[in-house]
Amino acid sequence: MTRLARPRRRVSLAGLLTAALLATPLIAITTPAAAQPQSTPAPGLIPKPVSQHALAGQDFTLTHWSMVGLDSSANESRAAKKIAEQFTSQLRRSTGFPLPVVPLVPRKANIKLSTNGPASLGAEGYELRVDRSALSVTAATPEGLYRGVTTLRQLLPAKAEASTRQAGPWRIAGTAIADSPRFAYRGAMLDVSRHFFSVAEVKRYIDLISLYKLNKLHLHLADDQGWRIQVDSWPRLTTYGGSLEVGGTPGGSYSKADFAEIIRYAADHYLTVVPEIDTPGHTNAALASYADLNCDGVAPPLYTGTAVGFSSLCVAKDITYEFLDDVFREVAEQAPGDILHLGGDEAHSTPHSDYLTFVPKAAALVTKQNKRVMGWQEIAETPLPPGSIAQYWGTDDARSQGLARAAAAQGAKVVLSPANRAYLDMKYNASTPYGLSWAGLVSVEKSYSWNPSTLIPNLPESAIAGVEAPLWTETLDDLDKLEFMAFPRLPGIAELGWSQASALDWNSYKERLGAQGSRWDALSVNFYRAPEINWR
Repeated sequence: MTRLARPRRRVSLAGLLTAALLATPLIAITTPAAAQPQSTPAPGLIPKPVSQHALAGQDFTLTHWSMVGLDSSANESRAAKKIAEQFTSQLRRSTGFPLPVVPLVPRKANIKLSTNGPASLGAEGYELRVDRSALSVTAATPEGLYRGVTTLRQLLPAKAEASTRQAGPWRIAGTAIADSPRFAYRGAMLDVSRHFFSVAEVKRYIDLISLYKLNKLHLHLADDQGWRIQVDSWPRLTTYGGSLEVGGTPGGSYSKADFAEIIRYAADHYLTVVPEIDTPGHTNAALASYADLNCDGVAPPLYTGTAVGFSSLCVAKDITYEFLDDVFREVAEQAPGDILHLGGDEAHSTPHSDYLTFVPKAAALVTKQNKRVMGWQEIAETPLPPGSIAQYWGTDDARSQGLARAAAAQGAKVVLSPANRAYLDMKYNASTPYGLSWAGLVSVEKSYSWNPSTLIPNLPESAIAGVEAPLWTETLDDLDKLEFMAFPRLPGIAELGWSQASALDWNSYKERLGAQGSRWDALSVNFYRAPEINWR
């Protein structure tokens, strides 16, 4: 894979400290040294926490003798230990320290991880404190502990993410944080149908998106160009329908073992996989695999272009629903989350009356599997089962906004993915080497500068489940291109989902975003060095 060649500026820790001191008001510089504790400046965090207070002169130093103590109930100890081991295994690589993980009592430990916090912290909330004597993360659940440890990773020097041993010191600025998410649904979507991505590549994407407290990974598993998930009762879906991808190059698919590994790895990063089988349009791979699914009984050829809206399941045929019943059952068995996405968008070749018939029947087959129905905004034109989710992909147009309000009027929740802001495959500017521009050019600032609660007029915030950043892959055929289009925009969408509305400020955010560059360098992320950001 070829990376875009861009100059990479490395800044030493000493340089960062010097820059911070130069930026400090004069009164602070001229204060007598004896009265001014020396502190490491705390890095700006993404997403911004609900509250964060500096503890002056209370820097914590990680040393060869540091150890991690766990405080968790018996039924949570395994999950808490896994979180601790994930965290320390990376730090062992970059610091060379042994960092043993031990029960908190009776052993002494200067890094304390606890899931015995008060229930008021909620499922994902946590408290974090760093002072000279100890570092602690406290939550009420393993998921909350994971979110807190994710914040802790950002508090460490960027070199902590390196794959090889780095020189110290390993100081963390004294700070006290209390944090919890604004919205319950914070997702990223990866299209593995237009171009197929291996298990290892999906894992890499999980590694990166989990850094920013997302909790949903939406996988677009079936489209015109390829079917990517094994269905035993309809084997040609993958053996034939998954054989190609855009451009006619070899495609691929996930066996049940492959998909189970993705599910496991996502769960270890506290991401729930939302599988999508797009219907009744975007179905050419299925129609090509089984002639009986076509109204005329004739299978079309496999499709490797990028047009949309030309395919449709045959709404009048019983076999269509037998097919979907089998598919939804087997996909539901493979994905333990509570949501199954049935698509529903751009069904231009499905007569509208047929569409209105189809969606409720398909939705009933989803709920039959004890899953919540999720679909693109068009499904709001039909009656929706309780607990449904409509995914808004509009571009501020009246029709799309009306569909979001129609979904809410039925009691459904809305996930916001406005294409002209949250679609990560849109070009940054006219010279971006890949991506699309049908929804406009989406700079880093435009991607960040919107408020989920006010985007759609007269849509109450109580109807908003959260946000999602889709990444479509018509033009993206390798991991470097995925990273280039997702970063630096994805962290901004993550902040819109996690941080309080009062924290959403572009000028503050772009400064915090600039500090992420050194971390992405350490992680070898092929990110776009947007010129409006002061990367450091």
